[in-house]
Amino acid sequence: MPDRKWRTLLLVAGSVLLAKSLWFSASAVTPALMTAWGLDAGQAAWLTMAVQLGFVAGALTSALLNAADRWKPRYLFAVGALGGALVNGLIPAFSGDLESALAFRFLTGVCLALVYPVGMKIMATWTVRNRGLALGLLVGALTVGSASPHLIRALGGIGAWKTVMYSASLLAVMGGLLVVRLGRLGPHRSPAPPFQWRCMADSFRDPALRQVNFGYLGHMWELYAMWTWIPAFLTVAYSSQATGWTSDQAGRMASLVSFFVVGLGGLGSILAGRLADGWGRTRTTILSMAVSGSCALSIGLFMDSYPIAVTLIALLWGLTVVADSAQFSSSISELGNPRYMGTLLTTQTCAGFLLTLLTIRLIPSLVEWVGWPTAFAVLALGPALGCLSMYRLKNSSAADGLAGGRG
Repeated sequence: MPDRKWRTLLLVAGSVLLAKSLWFSASAVTPALMTAWGLDAGQAAWLTMAVQLGFVAGALTSALLNAADRWKPRYLFAVGALGGALVNGLIPAFSGDLESALAFRFLTGVCLALVYPVGMKIMATWTVRNRGLALGLLVGALTVGSASPHLIRALGGIGAWKTVMYSASLLAVMGGLLVVRLGRLGPHRSPAPPFQWRCMADSFRDPALRQVNFGYLGHMWELYAMWTWIPAFLTVAYSSQATGWTSDQAGRMASLVSFFVVGLGGLGSILAGRLADGWGRTRTTILSMAVSGSCALSIGLFMDSYPIAVTLIALLWGLTVVADSAQFSSSISELGNPRYMGTLLTTQTCAGFLLTLLTIRLIPSLVEWVGWPTAFAVLALGPALGCLSMYRLKNSSAADGLAGGRG
């Protein structure tokens, strides 16, 4: 059974990795789309924001229908991956403007709501102990998958945006087919409690859950804005006189480094999962947010003269910015009422993704107004408040319920 357990967990994580390539498939080629469709930075932000909105809509609909209990999760996952691949592929095939692309991006987000949460359910049926590590593995897969379009772009050419999007769709198809074949439920399955609107307020009414969710919101304030705009920032940094690179060389290097920046979060998630199981969830999340927030504050200071320093800080930022993500879900699962667990987790996820709309759109406006250093420094506000919330939780009696009493 242990061999089968970890084989299934790794295969489901691999499926998530392949399917999540859809998330930033358009964002990774934003410079080419801005040129092709005559977009400004604010309009380009909607290429990611539309996916966030679609994900929230899909997550709420799936929760209301209790879809993961009505249908076999591996088939539901496959529908999400294959449907997302289809609508994502329609953008290079038929879209010639922002409006139609946003509709397809929204539908991509709806489909992806059947991938990550359903993948989490499959993995939960295989784990009781080591759940922090298992969820860290899943978030790690999500992270590397989200990074993959940047690697495709770097290898396939800066202007070949259609190739990048078609490649992402192909990867998602592979992920959907893989999970259908091998993503069966484990022995610890149980029907999820029905979604209840009236219980959503408990996420912020209960003091312990409120601190976890405030910590999560601080984390989300920073995460997707950083993932969305780090390629543009690096392109500007690598175009400085300190590198001597042409714009094409700077863009290609920015895509390659962006892949490692986002992808390193996969390693960070796994390491944080193991650390949280042994050292405590509050301490692990505080450490992760303290480091990532420091990177947000400092990276812009080096962009004009020290490209090596920018690269190293960006890599450290990528390693830590998502490392704590799974631990907020784990904390809710340990502190929340099991009867309302689906509602509590859906509320947390939807609140976090709605918040990302603000910071993703805020960054290009701040860049135009005050420049990159200050714009990225604003992202540090989220981790700072998140650390404060998790510190309060650490010093409360509720912390005894986390990570087997480790806090």
